[in-house]
Amino acid sequence: MDACTDCGNTRISYNSCRNRHCPKCQGKNREEWIFKREAELLPVPYFHVVFTLPDTLNQLAMYKPKAVYDSLFEAAWQTVRCFAKDPKHLGAMAGMIAILHTWGQTLTLHPHLHCIVPGGGLTKHQKWKTAKTQGKYLFPVKAMSKVFRAKYIKALKSRIQQEKELVNQLFQKEWVVYAKRPFGHPKAVLEYLGRYTHKVAISNHRILEIDSKQITFSYKDYRQEAQKLEMSLDNMEFIRRFSLHILPRGLVRIRHFGILGSSAKKITIPLIHQELGIPIPEKEPRILESYNSGYCPCCQKESMVSIQRLPKRGPPKTVFSDVPTQF
Repeated sequence: MDACTDCGNTRISYNSCRNRHCPKCQGKNREEWIFKREAELLPVPYFHVVFTLPDTLNQLAMYKPKAVYDSLFEAAWQTVRCFAKDPKHLGAMAGMIAILHTWGQTLTLHPHLHCIVPGGGLTKHQKWKTAKTQGKYLFPVKAMSKVFRAKYIKALKSRIQQEKELVNQLFQKEWVVYAKRPFGHPKAVLEYLGRYTHKVAISNHRILEIDSKQITFSYKDYRQEAQKLEMSLDNMEFIRRFSLHILPRGLVRIRHFGILGSSAKKITIPLIHQELGIPIPEKEPRILESYNSGYCPCCQKESMVSIQRLPKRGPPKTVFSDVPTQF
C-alpha cells in the first residue's frame, strides 16, 4: 500500500499478473498503446463503425473461437476495403483499426468489432482522396451489412467445415453494421481508443457487492435509454459468463489494416501529412501513473511512498485504518 507524503492520498499497488483479461493489469498497456498512436493520427475525420455477429454463431464461438473471430476481422476489413475501392464511394485504399469485444453489458456473449476508419484513402497514384459524403457518413450501412454477411460466411468456410443448415440460418438473418457520426477532432479518437482498446468483460467499479452465494454488479440497459440497473448472479454463473470472454492464447484483439497497417503506415502516414500540408506533431513527454510508482495522481507530485506490504492479494477489510495521517 502506498501513500502520498504531501496530500495523504492512498492506493493499493497490486502485483501484476500481466494477463490481458485482468481489469487491474491493463492500465499500463493501454497508456503505452495510446501514446504510440498519437503520432499516427491523421488530420482527417474518423468514422466509428461497428460490425456485429448474429447470435446464431454464439455456440460456434464457444467451441471454435479463433475461427469465428479471425473470420470477423477478415470480413470487416474486406467489406470496408470493397466499398473504398469502388469509385462510386471513394476509389482509394482505406485504412482501419479494429478492436474485438465479445461481451454485452450483462456479460452475455455478444461478439462485435469496434472499428475506426479515416474518412478517405490513398489513390493508386499515392494522392489523398476524401470521402464523397462530405463527412456525414462513410458508406451506406444497409449495403455494407449485406456485403459483410457474404464476406463473413466465405471467410468462415475457409477455416472450418460448416453445416448447410447453419449457412442457411446465417443468410436468413439480417446482419448489423452500425456507423456513428465522425469524431469531432483527433483528440476525440484518442479518448475513444482509451475507453475501448484494453477493456475487459467487466471493470472492478461495476462490481457492487460480493458474498458467498452471489455477485451484484451494475449495467446499462440500452433498450431503456441506457438506464443504469443492477443484476445479481450466482457466483458460478458469474464465472461462467466471464469465462466466455477469455480469448484463445495468441489471438490478436487489436488489428490494423490498409494504410494504417503495421508495415504500410511508416510510409503512408508521412505521405498523407505531406499531401495535406500538415506536419506530423511531435510526441510530448509526459508522466504516466502506470510508469511511475512514486507519482501521486491526486496532487500530481512524486511523493508516493510504500507504507505497508499486504500479506495476500486482496486488501484487508480495514485496509486504511492504520494509515498515518501525517508523515
